[in-house]
Amino acid sequence: MCSVVWLNRPMTDVVTQKPRRGRPPVSDEQRQRQRLDLSRHAVRLFAEQGVAATSGEQIAQAAGVSERTFWRYFPQKEACVEPLLTKMVDAFCTVVRAWPRALELVDHLREAYTPLLDAASDEDIEAVLAVVRLTQNERALRAAYLMLRERAEDALADVLARRAGLPRDALEVRVQAAAMSAVLKVATDDVAKAAADGVTRATLEGHREQIAAALRGLSQML
Repeated sequence: MCSVVWLNRPMTDVVTQKPRRGRPPVSDEQRQRQRLDLSRHAVRLFAEQGVAATSGEQIAQAAGVSERTFWRYFPQKEACVEPLLTKMVDAFCTVVRAWPRALELVDHLREAYTPLLDAASDEDIEAVLAVVRLTQNERALRAAYLMLRERAEDALADVLARRAGLPRDALEVRVQAAAMSAVLKVATDDVAKAAADGVTRATLEGHREQIAAALRGLSQML
């Protein structure tokens, strides 16, 4: 007669979990940092040798990543300018969102506005302004620049609508948002030209004053 012996072993002895292989997943913060780093290297190469002469492979090598990683982040090389340009547009929208009701917009901008809110150094500001200069002659970069400007209009319309107590699609809100975006664009084009030989505090202060003065009349309805 056969007897069956049951071994009282814990399940961890029977089934063991195999460790996951491969690299850990990249966080959103890490992804944004890497995209921004690629953008910085792309702008430098675009400025040095032109967009047409710069390849995705060159940008990836300069940033120390694989070409596969580069194309995973950007559908085409011209899109590399978007992270830096987005930082510039977001800086303006963030300052407008923080506009205290007790202050005139002009006074608030003079106190709070800077082209980049969290720039690691003046090098980021110079990189952004270099992109703006490049958009004057590079059509593909110009397209990315204008697309971001449209997004800025949408963000500004949201802020202005809440402040005025009007619907977001009200004509006066949309017109004023478009006017504010146009002021920022023209002033940024001007400061980019003025900073061709380097960014100075005086250049940035002049940029802030130019925007504040141009927007003085636009805040009268609010």
